[in-house]
Amino acid sequence: MKPQATEPGPNSQPVGINEGRPGWALAAFEILTRVAGSYNGLITYSELADEVQRSSGLFTRSPQRNWIGKVLADVAHRCHSEQLPALSALVVHKHDGQVGDGYAEVLHIAGIDQIDDRLEREEHAAISRLECYRHWCDNVPVDAKPRLSPILEQRVSRVAPRREALLGDVCSRCFIEMPISGLCASCDA
Repeated sequence: MKPQATEPGPNSQPVGINEGRPGWALAAFEILTRVAGSYNGLITYSELADEVQRSSGLFTRSPQRNWIGKVLADVAHRCHSEQLPALSALVVHKHDGQVGDGYAEVLHIAGIDQIDDRLEREEHAAISRLECYRHWCDNVPVDAKPRLSPILEQRVSRVAPRREALLGDVCSRCFIEMPISGLCASCDA
């Protein structure tokens, strides 16, 4: 989904963020179910903010960072109360492909401790996304596995090989990484 920048239309109403929130939450739920209907579908925070304003007819000049997290918290609560997968997991930042800090609300509602490790949190969100696809999408492969967003997958795959290449053998006696020479500097093994 690549909506254009949000501008008030002829039927749009300018609203404050608290006034617009209920309408935006309803619109966000509908938009996110459509995103979930496409296997591996994702939407960015800014795309969602533009789309909920356009679809609800409720427009604000307040930056989306001031209100979209609260709208997604409302969606998370609705999903939980209706025993649906967490649609908020489908929303990622355009610059890094990660869920935002507001994803902690999804974890909190589910009774899961906060996940401080960003990659671990992204892996949890990937599982939630797969649950969304299985619920709302008709063509999810039987052997589908949770996936990070494409942007994040690229970053992780570029970092992982370099990290492995830097690791040397480990001494069998003291379990310290050995230099390239293969001789342990700690115990001369």
